[in-house]
Amino acid sequence: MSLRVSAILERKGVAVVTIPRDAVLLAAAEALSRHSIGALVVSDDGRAVQGIVSERDVVRAFARFGTAAVKRGVADVMSTDVVTCERETTIDELMAVMSQRRIRHVPVLSDGGLAGIVSIGDIVKLRLDELEVENETLEQYVSGRS
Repeated sequence: MSLRVSAILERKGVAVVTIPRDAVLLAAAEALSRHSIGALVVSDDGRAVQGIVSERDVVRAFARFGTAAVKRGVADVMSTDVVTCERETTIDELMAVMSQRRIRHVPVLSDGGLAGIVSIGDIVKLRLDELEVENETLEQYVSGRS
């Protein structure tokens, strides 16, 4: 049985840092830095996903607008074609979509509202943890310990 997104949310929690569409890019950059995260879900009410703004979007805005980018609205630079998933989405399905679409952060929806976020780093950590358990089990088997 393949692991599901819910397994990641159980480990990391469901808290999601959001920012409203009318916030300026400087506020987004500050929030990304303060929370040590790579993306913010753009949401005016904390439930509906209106977009996503990532570190990449911030860098692209600076390349395009120079220092004036700090005063640009988040709505001007956010991605609006947001890929989302559900708690029951399998990790394999999610990895395929993230790889295919070249995205690093996917908001999780439940009952039409924001219920978490999964990053590529979360998936890598989950896979490494799985490999560690598998390795320990194999070492125990080979050494005769149960």
